[in-house]
Amino acid sequence: MTLSSKMKFGVFMAPFHRVGENPTLALERDLELLQWLDVLGFDEAYIGEHHSAGWETIASPEVFMATAAERTRHIRLGSGVISLPYHHPYMVANRMVLLDHLTRGRVILGVGPGALASDALMLGIDPARQREMMDESLGIILRLFTETEPLTYKSDWFELNEAVLQLRPYQEPHVPVAVASVQSPAGVSLAGKHGAAVLSMSIPRDTVRQTSLKELWSIAEESAAEHGKTVRREDWGLVVGMHLAESKKEAYEDIRLGGGRLVTEYFGQTLGNEIPDVPADQIVDYMVEHNQWIVGTPDDCIAGIERLQEISGGFGSFMIRVEDWAPFEKIKHSYELLARYVMPRFQGTLKGIEVSNRWAAERSEDLQRNRISGLKTATDAYYAGRP
Repeated sequence: MTLSSKMKFGVFMAPFHRVGENPTLALERDLELLQWLDVLGFDEAYIGEHHSAGWETIASPEVFMATAAERTRHIRLGSGVISLPYHHPYMVANRMVLLDHLTRGRVILGVGPGALASDALMLGIDPARQREMMDESLGIILRLFTETEPLTYKSDWFELNEAVLQLRPYQEPHVPVAVASVQSPAGVSLAGKHGAAVLSMSIPRDTVRQTSLKELWSIAEESAAEHGKTVRREDWGLVVGMHLAESKKEAYEDIRLGGGRLVTEYFGQTLGNEIPDVPADQIVDYMVEHNQWIVGTPDDCIAGIERLQEISGGFGSFMIRVEDWAPFEKIKHSYELLARYVMPRFQGTLKGIEVSNRWAAERSEDLQRNRISGLKTATDAYYAGRP
């Protein structure tokens, strides 16, 4: 079930780079990938913020987004996410409005509480408070975006004294906001409270019961109604691992080693999360079977998106979680296959072409007769006029 004739497609770039490789070159690959996605017509790219654990190495989404903006023309760039408890909300608002102007309205403010416990520990933040801090911060940021009267506000972790943004947002009414939701209902509840878009991460990070996608969206709608806001399924993005190739066998083999390393070495050994109880070389099979990754051909991807539409009740944006799990050329080719053969199926761009092709095929015999008759008439006329 599709909600509109034009589903959005994008990526969520944490990024994930295995420990042991050149970090400078890894970041350059990330930027090169965004340039390629811009050429392919992707709609959005969200850039993460992390400070520890060695795999996710972008500390400032805003700096990375500014660099990417100079290398791209069309793709919208979002923070994926700015961890609000790590920052003074006035500074977050100011930096995003500056980016909004520099990009002429190509930015999205994606927010979250902070994903890595190691980040919170280093910053001296109580993990139990991260979500309430995020809620408080987002409320202030939205007020700064929308109000022009000086704002005074005192919290137990930040303070504003007659604060106002010098630059007003370039986009109207303000920079779009999206809230990341992993497993707990906190993210979708907060999105509903503030009328923000939702980014649902499909990969679990812990052993807490995973609420179903349909339940999560119901929570977002209930929260929005309670606070006099609205949320739209068209603004709901599902983030999924994906890799495509010419055949299903090739796609699986492309990422069998890299996918196994990602799950076992990072999510398991480094972060201490529960991981699938299967050998590392069977991780890809497990993740596909449990709707966490889509791996195969473009047709497999089309079927996978349709399956997720059914499971969720409908969403508007398909977001690929960027993985550094195969040779770079194969990764780029995977996105090219999606752009060429999958995106058109969900964006309505093939309708006229298919109608025209069918129309011509149905009339091919008559058209051929007319063509041959026209050639014969022209030929006869030519020779009839010769001496």
